[in-house]
Amino acid sequence: MPSFPALTHVALTVRDLGVSAPWYRELIGTDPVIDEDTDAGYRHVVWALPDNTLLGIHQHTQSAPAEPFSEFRVGLDHVAFACGSRADLEEWVTRLDELGVEHGGIVDAPYGSGLSFRDPDGCALEFFAPPAEG
Repeated sequence: MPSFPALTHVALTVRDLGVSAPWYRELIGTDPVIDEDTDAGYRHVVWALPDNTLLGIHQHTQSAPAEPFSEFRVGLDHVAFACGSRADLEEWVTRLDELGVEHGGIVDAPYGSGLSFRDPDGCALEFFAPPAEG
């Protein structure tokens, strides 16, 4: 059996790239590496994250349904970004506060600590750190 490959990219559907692209640009802190229309019926904006994973947002030519994102529907629950430590999460609390992004505060569990928040369309996002060693 071949070894299971690493995750290369995540693409999230958004309602309005004019709202979401600047929001993600501020969150990530870099310009996207791709911003283009495709032949597949959507425009996408893509960022290269530090581990070479790509994070993309797509706006399709077909309008999205009116209901907001819900992690309770079958499909995506949330996207989590790796942080090295709980101290990194504390820095992200400060950054999210500076950006005016509502969040749930740091939640500690035996398997690690998470900081949950949502994008402009309500997609669930999280910064996650492994448990402290010791």
